[in-house]
Amino acid sequence: MKPVLYCLGLLAVLALSACEPPDRYPVSGEQCGPEDPVLDLSVDDCTPPV
Repeated sequence: MKPVLYCLGLLAVLALSACEPPDRYPVSGEQCGPEDPVLDLSVDDCTPPV
């Protein structure tokens, strides 16, 4: 029963996050802009150090 509920919860989160306009952040709803600090991120910033 628990795996079914986990799957339904995951599907609900994915469905609700798809409803956000593309120029806004999905969690906060804030407007995206050209001065956002996340634009400077690269793949190397997200990988753990080896």
